[in-house]
Amino acid sequence: MTMEKPRKDSLLQQDVMDELDFEPSVNAAHIGVTAKNGVITLTGHVGSYAEKIAAEDAARRVSGVHAIAQEIEVRYPSDKKTSDDEIAARALSVLKWNAVVPYDAVQVKVQDGWVTLLGAVDWQFQRVAAESGIRRLSGVAGVLNEITLKPGVNSGDVKRKIEDALKRSAEIEAASIRVSALGNGKVALEGKVHDWQERDAVKRAAWSTAGVTSIEDHLKIA
Repeated sequence: MTMEKPRKDSLLQQDVMDELDFEPSVNAAHIGVTAKNGVITLTGHVGSYAEKIAAEDAARRVSGVHAIAQEIEVRYPSDKKTSDDEIAARALSVLKWNAVVPYDAVQVKVQDGWVTLLGAVDWQFQRVAAESGIRRLSGVAGVLNEITLKPGVNSGDVKRKIEDALKRSAEIEAASIRVSALGNGKVALEGKVHDWQERDAVKRAAWSTAGVTSIEDHLKIA
């Protein structure tokens, strides 16, 4: 047993490195990968925030990855740095032309290349769309999404609706998932899933339920 774990870790590490090399939007030359008991740590530096997210997504696709510690830095050449004012103006422009995000619902704050999104929207997909548009902007070192969700006017039986949505999904083994309604639109998800894709599908089903404002994710990848 003492020899098996290191071997599994080394194989998982190599699989993640291969996936990073395979991903065309990532320059893996400056990214380090370590593995321990299914936990992958990504280190090093990349040229944009979008590339940092793409590296994390690539690692998540690898079978056997249970968790990721994201420690990659975004480094811009000094001659390509963008001022905070310029980033803020570009971010506001992106949000203005985003048909999914309600006009004037989201405010932007920028400090040292880090963009903080504030405000309130009705649905999680609007919150995700706002962040997704900002990620690709040049000069962005990171995004803090502090957009809140407005409580649903008529949430109904949130627990039952989520459970019904899980049963309808072909991606989810609903019997292994437990849903708890915590009040005020908060729900907790517990149980085991097979991989990141199933975990994302469970959370997507919960977020798509009217009345859900926040989720406590206690799902574990088996």
